[in-house]
Amino acid sequence: MEFYVRRLLTLIASLLGISLITFLVFQVIPGDPALLVLGTEADPAALDALRREFGMHLPFHTRYFNWISAAVTGDLGRSIRLGKPVTELLAQRLPVTVSLAAFSILFTVLLSLPLGVMAAVNRGTFKDYGIMLFAQMGIAIPSFWAGILLILLFAVKLRMFSAGGFVPWQENAYLAFKSLVLPSAALGLQRAAILTRMVRSSMLETLSMDYVRTARAKGLPERTVVYKHALKNAMIPVITVLGLHVAGLIAGSIIIEQVFSLPGMGRLMLMAISYRDFPLIQGLVLFVASVVVIMNFVVDMTYTLLDPRIRYS
Repeated sequence: MEFYVRRLLTLIASLLGISLITFLVFQVIPGDPALLVLGTEADPAALDALRREFGMHLPFHTRYFNWISAAVTGDLGRSIRLGKPVTELLAQRLPVTVSLAAFSILFTVLLSLPLGVMAAVNRGTFKDYGIMLFAQMGIAIPSFWAGILLILLFAVKLRMFSAGGFVPWQENAYLAFKSLVLPSAALGLQRAAILTRMVRSSMLETLSMDYVRTARAKGLPERTVVYKHALKNAMIPVITVLGLHVAGLIAGSIIIEQVFSLPGMGRLMLMAISYRDFPLIQGLVLFVASVVVIMNFVVDMTYTLLDPRIRYS
């Protein structure tokens, strides 16, 4: 129980630290939200009134306390450009980005685990060399370039998928899934290649352990030795990398959503940056950073399921 309490307190402290840094950074960035709304030729009295409405006349600590108190209740402010609450805009775009990230993770895991295990079991053979060649090529190809190649092949040549756009899940679940296949593959390919190398390396180390040799000496089937005894222990460093990839998926979605014209958080972030919509950028940055911290917490909890000894260390 002490292990879980410490991790939970660390999570809360990290979230508070991230919120403070996020708020501080956007306070020192040059730019006046009031000027962005009213323009440089606006009446000084109107500018001063709007600054007071934004709370810019208050001390830093008061503004931070007001902002973080509202954020805890789900109020991340209001977009200057769109005139809507940031939370509402997030709720509209989040299903697309979450679906894209989930399918990308699924693609990454389903591709990397079998390939990594196969390469480790067949070390030094043509299978191993072929898988490592694929992994090297996957690492070298940027996700946006992979997306363009997938569009040319499967959308333009074979006409199996659309070149872009997104159909909402509530309208047609099949078309929504179909519109995410190519973006998910493009976003997950590089991560699958990295994870394949990680799985292979971790499996090679695990397969040389004494308990694996003992399991083989007992006459257990090779499949049981590999997947039940070796793979479970080899997954600890793999889960660490996979957890970091989740954060990368959110950041990488900015480019992929542009390539495939997906109305997700990535395009919303790009629009907010283009128009210097500070409240919207601030809310999005806080949300993404919180996802990263929470994913690290989930990874820590997963460690204890794979190896209960960790909680006592």
